[in-house]
Amino acid sequence: MFFPFHAAMMLAYESNRVIGLRLTKIAGGGFEALDETQLMVSEKISAAAEAAKTIMTGGTATAVIALYQDHVTANFRRLSGR
Repeated sequence: MFFPFHAAMMLAYESNRVIGLRLTKIAGGGFEALDETQLMVSEKISAAAEAAKTIMTGGTATAVIALYQDHVTANFRRLSGR
């Protein structure tokens, strides 16, 4: 089975950018930090369930990586204002 190395590495790189943006927002404190933390936890639970569903219905690792990539891209756009 071919493992999508490039896609996985890009996901890791882009996830690190989102982590940095989130940590900056959380470090600022206040209600924005609380909202971001709650959103982060709920997104992670939802994404894990989505990935499990994909695998259980015969999806591939590539499909799971693509799902996570979509979430990471959306978060990067939201947090960076792009």
